[in-house]
Order: sequence, then C-alpha cells, then structure tokens
Amino acid sequence: MLIDTHCHVHVNAFKDDMDEVIKRALASGVKMITVGTQRDTSASGLLVAEKYEGVWASVGLHPNHVCDPEFLDPNELEHPVHGETFDPGYYRKLALHPKCVAIGECGLDYYRLPEGGDHALMKRKQEEALRAHFDLATELGKPVIIHCRDAHAEQTKIIREYVEAGKLARRGVIHCFTGTLDEARAYIELGFYISFTGIITFPPRKDEGEVSPLQQTVKGISIDRILIETDAPYLTPIPFRGKRNEPAHVKFVAEKIAQLKGMTMEEVAKITTENAQQLFDLN
Repeated sequence: MLIDTHCHVHVNAFKDDMDEVIKRALASGVKMITVGTQRDTSASGLLVAEKYEGVWASVGLHPNHVCDPEFLDPNELEHPVHGETFDPGYYRKLALHPKCVAIGECGLDYYRLPEGGDHALMKRKQEEALRAHFDLATELGKPVIIHCRDAHAEQTKIIREYVEAGKLARRGVIHCFTGTLDEARAYIELGFYISFTGIITFPPRKDEGEVSPLQQTVKGISIDRILIETDAPYLTPIPFRGKRNEPAHVKFVAEKIAQLKGMTMEEVAKITTENAQQLFDLN
C-alpha cells in the first residue's frame, strides 16, 4: 500500500473521469488525500472523500488565491477565482468533517506575485492567511499542509515562532519540496515531514552531474521524515512526464526514493505509509 499524501483529484482536470481515476488508484493499492486550495475546492474535496474508503481531504486557502493572480489555472477551477480572504468560520466548519485530516494547503509563495503590484502588501496578506491557518490547526489539533515557494526562510521563521509558543502540536508537512538540504533539515528540526513529488524522477541537468540537488536532498534526509505525493494533475513523474498526473503514479516517486536511498520498494512503501498514517491519523 502507498498513500498519495497530496493530490487534487477533485479539480477541473478530472471533471470527466474522476471516479475512474480514483478507482484505478485504489485498485492498485494507492490511497490518497485530496487537497483543498480555496473555498470551493475545500468543500468539494470533502464530498469526494465521503464517497470512498481510502480517500481523505484537507481544507485550506492556497497563497496564490490570497492575491489577485495573473495566472488562473483552468485545470483547477472552471471559473476564475480572484483574491479570497481566509474566513476561519467557514473553514472551521469544513475542518470538523470526519474525513478532513489536515488544514491546508497554505503557506507563502513569492514566485507568482503579480508583476506591477504592491508586493509588500501581497506578502503581508499571505502571511495573515498563513497565521489564520496555523491558529485554526492549533485550535482543532490538526496538522498543516504547507506550500512554500521562494520563501523558505520566512516560512521557517513563522513555523518556529508557533512551535516555540507551544502551538501546531500536530506539526505538518512541507509539500512538493524543492528546496535545499539545509532548508529541509530546518523543517525537520521543527518536527515537520518533507514530501516529494515526481520532480525527483526528472534527470539532472548536464551541469548537475549524475544526481540533481533535489535528489541529493532525498538521499540526505531520513526516510522516517519523508512522505510521497503526486500533486496530481501536476508534476507527472517519468515515465509519463508531459501527461496528466494521477494518484496511481505515486509509485514512481516511491521507486525513485528507493533507488536513491539504496532501499527496497517494499521498505519505502512501508515506512512512508506509516509516516502518513501517523501524521494525518489515518485509519
């Protein structure tokens, strides 16, 4: 058994065959957490999770939805959604659902800040939303799923503040990690897990040698702190790179981790599944 700890199987990219994709994954021994990114996807993810044993959901507001984005992804939502203010009451109600296992994805993303805008204001809005997620997770005793891009120093600082204050007791995971080994270790020291996607299956550039920096990070951290995910429909691993991703493909992430760490696939499957069960209290 494997657990895809972060996918979006309920979004627009799967509108025509969502049930078939879910059933295909479950039949292959892959369970999954389908992750909310704003009001509508947080609510609809729970409805999907209700239908299936082995499917859970999270609720949260992605940092890219906090600001008015220049890029709107048709794979996520059929109708564009602009800046949303995190409503703790709305998300609290969703988070009390028995199939909700985490708060998020939430975090800081400085990569897609719209050009020409007030970046200081946008960063402040993202931080305010992040703190609201952390407060809700602390209140409800749930872990957080963190999205972070080009902001690891700022993200780590806020996590440390909460942890040192006795909050975020369940900690959480840094999803789709693409940072450095030192950045990963900083999160691990704070009690967080690191989750890898199909990006680790991509071959290194010619100037990187035989192993990419991200693959070196996989090798450098303990399997006891690693989770696996697809982030489907995005980040499709080799051998299906370029096509729509789906939860069943998480096995290729696990296989690459096994190769990089000199472990068997069975060992990676067992330990990453146990890690996910422990963090998200899955049963």
